[in-house]
Amino acid sequence: PVQLVESGGGSVPPRGSLTLSCAITGDIQSTYSMAWFRQVPGKEREGVAVIVRDGKTRYSSLARGRFTILRDYLNSSLKLRMKDLQPEDTAIYYCAADAEPVISLAPVDWDYWGQGTQVTVSS
Repeated sequence: PVQLVESGGGSVPPRGSLTLSCAITGDIQSTYSMAWFRQVPGKEREGVAVIVRDGKTRYSSLARGRFTILRDYLNSSLKLRMKDLQPEDTAIYYCAADAEPVISLAPVDWDYWGQGTQVTVSS
């Protein structure tokens, strides 16, 4: 199996920026596709961005233009660069992986998950 560990969360003021990282260890073959999701307590987990090994990316409407998903193969990590953060971006952010070429933003389509990192946007 593959292990995913998120880091980089924290508190930022509105319009601030933050970069999240997801360290990947174990079976790299299980990470053909990777993604970021987020969840607010009491609400469903929602997809933020996806990246596939062939370089294809997909962003949700909430992320497009503000967030960038990057795969660092040399350092076995996944990143999410976020800018112009707003209070509604406050959530726990999760890294996910799948061995198949998944481009879906639906959580049910992803096999491997990290434990999450908290992002809080507040003045």
